[in-house]
Amino acid sequence: MSIGAFTAATDTGRKRRRNEDAYVVAPPLFAVADGMGGAQAGEVASKLAAAALSDTDAGSLTGTERVTSLFQEANRRIYERSATDPAVSGMGTTMTVALVEGDEVVIGHVGDSRAYLLRDGRIEQLTDDHSLVAELIRSGKLSAEEAETHPQRAVITRALGTDPDVDVDAFAVHAQAGDLFLVCSDGLTTMVDDEDILALLQRHHDDLPRAAKALVADANRHGGEDNITVVAFEIVADDPPEDVGGDTLTMPAPGGALEDTVVGAPSPAAADAALSAPQPPTARLRVALTMIGLLVLAALLLLWGLLR
Repeated sequence: MSIGAFTAATDTGRKRRRNEDAYVVAPPLFAVADGMGGAQAGEVASKLAAAALSDTDAGSLTGTERVTSLFQEANRRIYERSATDPAVSGMGTTMTVALVEGDEVVIGHVGDSRAYLLRDGRIEQLTDDHSLVAELIRSGKLSAEEAETHPQRAVITRALGTDPDVDVDAFAVHAQAGDLFLVCSDGLTTMVDDEDILALLQRHHDDLPRAAKALVADANRHGGEDNITVVAFEIVADDPPEDVGGDTLTMPAPGGALEDTVVGAPSPAAADAALSAPQPPTARLRVALTMIGLLVLAALLLLWGLLR
């Protein structure tokens, strides 16, 4: 299995002045973080979490251990900054991560951002919300319908950076060709229900950037009460085409706040490796034909000089 097309889009929404969401698109790793806190603290927290994913060396760890290690490092950075900088005291962030390893997608999760799997025409929420209303629903004290209008529906029970240690939900999902994974902030899911998310993704399945923009637009159409961020990627059976390589990025949708996002990019080592990689057979053939042509031309010139 390998990663096929992927995309990301983010938007401030209709009610917020700033975008406190951040996302990471650095195949094989994808993530969304939704910051919280007064002033710009939420924005700081989500960016610190995203940066931890981008620059932390997990060593030889793989699978759930690797993902958990990344979360712990993000939590440490946010907590230490919060403890030493009064301007961002008490800040935190949600974070949901999807890491593709072979035929598995490892999910890491803290907070109420979500990961979904679309397979065989159905949508499945892979993560459990760490929120007050979700806990009440799971305990049978609140219905899903009542949760939609509950006055404390925005209260989350677990976040990165609010305590020295954090409990991370980490698990692996066996991937199949044709699977589509979606990671998103609650700015999408509080405005658009699962069936409508499924319908939009199916309608634009062959154009993921358009699908992401459609999801953002639908969330805004239903009120846009929070920042909206979506990251999507598909799993294919064979290697993706050369022009859809792992370092290709889709930038935020028009209207999104680029300065509030963190996206993956090729490392210098990856760029050097690409430059020094062997040329494909077609390129080597063109070089060889060119050299032969030059040799023939030189021989003809030499013969012409001898005959004069």
